Amino acid sequence: MIKLDILSDPICPWCYIGKAYLDRALEQRPDHPFEIEWHPFQLNPDMPADGMDRVEYLETKFGGQTGAAQAYAPIVERAEQLKLGIDFPAIDRTPNTLDAHRLIHWAGLEGRQTAMVSRLFKAYFNEGRDIGHPSVLSRLAGEVGMDQAMIDRLLATDGDRHNIRARDQHARDRGVTGVPCFIIANQHVLPGAQSTELWVQVIDELTEQAKSEA
Repeated sequence: MIKLDILSDPICPWCYIGKAYLDRALEQRPDHPFEIEWHPFQLNPDMPADGMDRVEYLETKFGGQTGAAQAYAPIVERAEQLKLGIDFPAIDRTPNTLDAHRLIHWAGLEGRQTAMVSRLFKAYFNEGRDIGHPSVLSRLAGEVGMDQAMIDRLLATDGDRHNIRARDQHARDRGVTGVPCFIIANQHVLPGAQSTELWVQVIDELTEQAKSEA
């Protein structure tokens, strides 16, 4: 197997789009060689713990309503092409994602990491749920087969907060400035939402390389 490390944030629309492209490639190549692990990267590490109003956040980040609309136009277009069903008007708040990243980490310990990432993306972008709220996170954990009561208890502690922040900082120290960011075999970096066609090409090349080395 070949390690595919993915740096992502569950409120990042390009991460959702990038995952959709990758998922479609993996469906076309079910014998792909990837062993996937998700890693934390907070788009807004200084976000207040309870998040903030989404309209206020977008207009502050992009310099007003017009800037926000311009920044999101290509995102909306790409999401519609992929038929992701993103419901941006349903998203009231931009959350702090530290707890969501803790949940992804815990899901990884149970072999449910990709399922948890998928559920978080859907909850935020398709259902407009506040994935910064502990009760929402614990319910989502239960939906992918994790022990909801245990997650409730863990979220009430500071467990793995330092770990998540340290891993996020490690990525920045290595030069990562945005997500999604895909790292193949700890050697090759593919930044941004790459097309399904490119992923299929990468998988085919890696498969041929493995055959030639066998």
